[in-house]
Amino acid sequence: MALQLGFHIGQQNLNITELRRLWKKLDQQGADWISLWDHFYEAPPAGGSQDHFEAIALLGAMATETQRARLGCLVFYVGYRNPALLAKAAATLDHLSGGRFEIGLGAGWHIQEATAYGYPFPKVGTRLDMLDEAAQIIKGMMTQARTDFTGKHFSVVNASNNPAPLSKNPALWIGGLGERKTLRIVAEQATGWNAAYVSPTRFAELNGSLDRWCEQVGRDPSEIERSVNLSFHLGLSEADLKAERENLSLAWGPQAQRITAGALLCTPSEAIDRILDYHRHGAELINVALRAPFQAEALASYLETVMPAIRAETR
Repeated sequence: MALQLGFHIGQQNLNITELRRLWKKLDQQGADWISLWDHFYEAPPAGGSQDHFEAIALLGAMATETQRARLGCLVFYVGYRNPALLAKAAATLDHLSGGRFEIGLGAGWHIQEATAYGYPFPKVGTRLDMLDEAAQIIKGMMTQARTDFTGKHFSVVNASNNPAPLSKNPALWIGGLGERKTLRIVAEQATGWNAAYVSPTRFAELNGSLDRWCEQVGRDPSEIERSVNLSFHLGLSEADLKAERENLSLAWGPQAQRITAGALLCTPSEAIDRILDYHRHGAELINVALRAPFQAEALASYLETVMPAIRAETR
């Protein structure tokens, strides 16, 4: 598969008009993918002090206001919505978008917002068990006329999902970095895998682990699309880059080093080389994660300079 270039929008610190203008612009300028994240509060966490919109409601608007990009959410936390309800929403978004919506699932991490909104947030092992069950239910409801499933956390009884998605092979993305359990679930259930904010070297290691899981469960590794999200901190000058480093460190604190490992904290020319490095290590879809406030000039440079150069290299 040829390298695809997309965007992952954090729907914070932007008003509705600005968000609508952004996703229309990305779609018109050739984005292959546009996704949102599934948060109630801002990320990095700031105690719910910043403006932030809910994902499914926004995806309905985005589905009707874009024309060509694949759309998704990387990723829905399975603890926030019953998986059968989420499958129903995904099928509806699929129809609104003309078959372009692709659902993504994850085990979650934002305990601050979950606690504030009254959602249980169990230990990661339990959340991964929930992810496994939810993936099975959603896969069934997106591909079968009826679905039965009885699990420890979720169950459905003879559940239909009409009208069925427009696609005959609906996508199911799973996001996460866990080699022992998350990647096994990907190998067993998913059509796509997303890794967020990892270095090219680490992406290659995880990609190899996913291939080995596919071999163990009898799955052709080529059936699973591989993607990575990179935090967007492009700078047009050294002064820009210094400010981006300082802002990233201030916002993320102890987590800043981890995010930096998977960030476009560089100039446009350096971004081309970095993205091609991920592609050499197996990434088929590379999304830049836009977390406002970001520099409009830097985004324009990415759209007008970086993306065409990468496509010329990988055509």
